[in-house]
Amino acid sequence: MRSNTIYLDHGATTPVHPAVMEAMAPYWNEHFGNPSSHHHTGYNAARAVEEARETVADSLGTQPGSVIFTGCGSESNNLALRGVMLSARAAGKGEHLITSAIEHSAVLETARQLRDYYGFDLTILPVDKFGQVRIEDVEAALRPDTSLISVMAANNEVGTLQPWQEIGALARSRGIAYHTDAVQLVAMRRWRLDNEPIDLMTIAPHKFYGPKGIGILIRRSEIDLVPSQTGGGHEGGLRAGTLNVPLIVGAAEALRLAMVELDERRAHVLALRDQLMNRLTQAMPESVIITGHPTERLAHNASFAFRHISGNDLLMHLDMAGIAASSGSACSSGDPKPSAVLQALGLEPEWTKGGLRLTIGTQNTAADIDYTVGKLQEIVEALSTIEHSFSTAIH
Repeated sequence: MRSNTIYLDHGATTPVHPAVMEAMAPYWNEHFGNPSSHHHTGYNAARAVEEARETVADSLGTQPGSVIFTGCGSESNNLALRGVMLSARAAGKGEHLITSAIEHSAVLETARQLRDYYGFDLTILPVDKFGQVRIEDVEAALRPDTSLISVMAANNEVGTLQPWQEIGALARSRGIAYHTDAVQLVAMRRWRLDNEPIDLMTIAPHKFYGPKGIGILIRRSEIDLVPSQTGGGHEGGLRAGTLNVPLIVGAAEALRLAMVELDERRAHVLALRDQLMNRLTQAMPESVIITGHPTERLAHNASFAFRHISGNDLLMHLDMAGIAASSGSACSSGDPKPSAVLQALGLEPEWTKGGLRLTIGTQNTAADIDYTVGKLQEIVEALSTIEHSFSTAIH
């Protein structure tokens, strides 16, 4: 096993940038106050939170009042879906929600719970073979009582970019709220959210070299939300609980750096991603296919399916070879069931258990890619031999 791990799971989480750690440092001990306290120590903490809110807003081209700090991306998704739908019910508006089959479980499971326990109507849209939602399917699903459409900006497993601008424009033309989980995409492009057809957007800073345990929900001021978490007046009454000042400061600094360094970071990961996708498919044309859209995909995401091979076996052997990877969403890796996303793409059963996601970061090199491709060839050949021997034995 290698002494140094090649980390290719940046879609799951990223190391914290040194500048982010430096920005957070004073707020653990020096400026440790509760930002809700009415004294000098509390005021210093509250000032840091509001400065962070302004930094996030400036980085995304929106207003500070639109920024809600939460505990993670999943919480932001929960607040968006529950908040809009419960608010719509309270106002006597429609009780229909639309989402897609390839959403993160924080959206899909929340939507299903709203249906099963709260009695809301739910439409789950299919996707095409590349994992894209079709705008005509969205339009066909609209009803007079539709209150919310939630379709992610980019899929976390196969990297496919969704037509979020078209969906948002359609929603706005019908007076329907539009939420997008932009956890994977937010640090890969520039934003002017005040000019975008997005009403709510979910962000998780640990995906772009920020800390874990902090999330952001951007909410257009006209959108009413019922809080999912009650007990205090924090975040405009939308999220109870003492604010985690160091993580909020770190989240803002990570987003600021992501926008400052965007062009350099994107060019770096895109070149390595293309190298990885091209070399791997050329090396094993019969054993592997690229999943997701061939071109309209995240710059750092290379996703594959391997025929008659378990993704769990791939991960185990890659780990022993010193390569950290994922079989899809980090929230479901290790689950031996077929990938729901690969099934939604219409892949045959021999492919759906063999998903592999390799997501590239700023510290990766061309040598890392060369080593990974070579090791994958060895691993796949060995696992294919075992599978063939097993199939022969049972027949």
